[in-house]
Amino acid sequence: MKNKIFITFVGVLLLSFVSCKEDYLETAPTDQVDNSAVFTTTSNANTALNGIYRYMFERYDAQNQPGVGGILLHMDFMGDDITQPGAAWYSNDSGSWQSHRNEISAFTSYCYRFFYRVIGNANYIIDNIDAASGSDDEKKRIKGEALTLRAYAHFFLVQLYGKRYDAATKPNNQLGIPLMISSTDSNKPRATVEEVYTQIVKDLDDAIALNVSTRVNKSHINVNVAKGIRARVALTMQDYPNAIRLAKEVIDANVFPLMNTTVYQSGFNDATASTEWMWASMPVADQADTFGSFFSQIAFNANTTYMRGNPKSINSATYNRMSSTDIRRRMWEPAPTATNFPLPLPTFSRSNFMSRKFSVKVVGQPTLGDVPLMRSSELHLILAEAYASSSPAQTTLAQDALFVLTSARGASTAKSTNTGAALLDEIYLNRRVELWGEGFRFLDLKRLNQPLDRSATAFPNFVPASFLNKITEPAGTDQWQFLIPRREMESNKGLTGQQNP
Repeated sequence: MKNKIFITFVGVLLLSFVSCKEDYLETAPTDQVDNSAVFTTTSNANTALNGIYRYMFERYDAQNQPGVGGILLHMDFMGDDITQPGAAWYSNDSGSWQSHRNEISAFTSYCYRFFYRVIGNANYIIDNIDAASGSDDEKKRIKGEALTLRAYAHFFLVQLYGKRYDAATKPNNQLGIPLMISSTDSNKPRATVEEVYTQIVKDLDDAIALNVSTRVNKSHINVNVAKGIRARVALTMQDYPNAIRLAKEVIDANVFPLMNTTVYQSGFNDATASTEWMWASMPVADQADTFGSFFSQIAFNANTTYMRGNPKSINSATYNRMSSTDIRRRMWEPAPTATNFPLPLPTFSRSNFMSRKFSVKVVGQPTLGDVPLMRSSELHLILAEAYASSSPAQTTLAQDALFVLTSARGASTAKSTNTGAALLDEIYLNRRVELWGEGFRFLDLKRLNQPLDRSATAFPNFVPASFLNKITEPAGTDQWQFLIPRREMESNKGLTGQQNP
């Protein structure tokens, strides 16, 4: 299908899907405008760009599909650090490890089509912005953001639908995803994982070279965010020198210092109030979706049927490994009561090791909050892991990098003395604690080639019935790859015979 750009009367981009031929996607609203009119000026192109950001926090087809935030939650529900009392929503869809292996499931379609819609519309911006009228600075800013968004979307897709990147087996010739880098692309076969990562790196390097630091607010991308994503990609590729270089550039600039302990405990809902938040989806009250938002699925005080009956809990084994002085322990309550964990209504349930990390932002807005997409604490963890994974000679640098974070969280008063595998395990533990609920656990397990383990020993408070009794999955099996949606396999002739096993 030829992609279309639509502008609504309120200036929101309606995004179309890449490389598909379903007739229902051809229906256009009465306010459709020609692509050339959209990109006549940088002002119009900026409206299209803002539409992508808006799409990133809007509900997709169902309540458990709140834009990119919903996919982040799915990534944690496919991991081994989150549980809930009963089977519902995420536990059935992704936590059970069934829907992503069903080519007709709404879940695999949601992830696939969501990111390709971002890519398709970023491509229109990239292809046309140079010819638009407007200042060169505006063109650079818009192009840099679009390049980063395209890289971000391709990166997510290749991690889900391709096998893990393995630096020891370069080039990674296993099938990745269709690589869409032009608004005219359609019916393309799957590129290799290596080819996809090469393009991701190119897009991010091109965006960084534009060196645009200005932006409207933290809902938008700038050079620091592009560097952060580039460091994230480098870590996934086991490209430790570049992971170190990019993470250090962001950290050393000190634009996003780690938040203090008071802000850390304030609900993880306000990007503006937190110094370390680098990028976030930031819906305002009139854009709130009561039942289809990120916070309606994760905030302990979100007044939804789902959250009232299914509070989220951390893996008790993970919690118990934390230092007794670690401020992050206060994000969960091992034995919640009406006294130590008050809730808005008597109808709210409590569960051991229940999370209070996320709370709604505004009284009277039962599910509103900013969705964290990148925080500088992640860059500290990337730096520590990249140093620790490089060579024994960089162990001290890894210990130093980790101590910056653990000391800020009150977890330690002295640098770690661990080395080798023990040091890496300590860093992984801090990733599990620090980034809980922000969409990293499944992706970390996959990139590190580690198994899923929800056994009673590894995850004592796991509720098997709530995840349809999915307990373990060995590392490296076919189950770690999502199936490409059948409708895409049928409509994109380039994919013939290229479904995942």
